[in-house]
Amino acid sequence: MSLIIWLVVGGIVGWLASLIMKTDAQQGIVLNVVVGVLGGVIGGWLLPRVGLSLGGGMLGFFVTALIGAIVLLAVVNLFRRGRPR
Repeated sequence: MSLIIWLVVGGIVGWLASLIMKTDAQQGIVLNVVVGVLGGVIGGWLLPRVGLSLGGGMLGFFVTALIGAIVLLAVVNLFRRGRPR
């Protein structure tokens, strides 16, 4: 059951991050889920290292994943900038 929750929350987080970063037209639902789940991993790893703690609970985890997904999309956009779209 937790895998389904990861996928659903990952999809929502990936979709919101793609809207914020204006890459939504380039991504489908599968890529949104991947971005959201990887964003959760990146945010969970990165935020404690910079001294930021959002606390526990579903809202804290959601915001952590959203920040990680935005960072992931920003890095991907840096590498894609030189290539034609």
